[in-house]
Amino acid sequence: AEHTGHIDFHLEEFEMLRNCHDMRLRDAFAIKTRGENCYMLFIDKHYIEKHLSPHSGATNTNQEYNYQVWGLAYVKKDFGRVLIRPETLADKLIELVHPVELDFEDDKAFSDTFYVLVNDRWKAEMAMDRNFRNVVMDMRHEDIVIEIIDHTLIIGYRKEVSPDTALQLADFVVRVCGNC
Repeated sequence: AEHTGHIDFHLEEFEMLRNCHDMRLRDAFAIKTRGENCYMLFIDKHYIEKHLSPHSGATNTNQEYNYQVWGLAYVKKDFGRVLIRPETLADKLIELVHPVELDFEDDKAFSDTFYVLVNDRWKAEMAMDRNFRNVVMDMRHEDIVIEIIDHTLIIGYRKEVSPDTALQLADFVVRVCGNC
């Protein structure tokens, strides 16, 4: 791993990183692989939540600072816009009424485990081949979230990350760079 210095990763384009008042990239490290670089990003996120009290009518403000680790990889195929996260029971129920999820007929285990939303079904089906799905399946964790915009993939957890989970993220982006 090498320190990258300042690189603009255009993190503001990712939906998962937009829901905060202020976000700063604290540090980034490149992980050198066979010809491709992938990155580990250390991010400060500042949330401000405002709630209207039903009893007093006053506005309560909660502020939270959150430090997160994200993995970023540049993939060879164009995915369009893709969101991948573990599928919940609520997702399955909503899918019965309003089917929007991308399922893979030839990979029922993947389709049962992950909820996949896409903006271009054809691009996503072409890009999310068996190799890619196998790498994602190896990251079975209930709090994982993957977002892909065209050729840029970002992966993180919705909760605090331990050193072990940060290493899992690093391993994932290295495997994505090597296989996808």
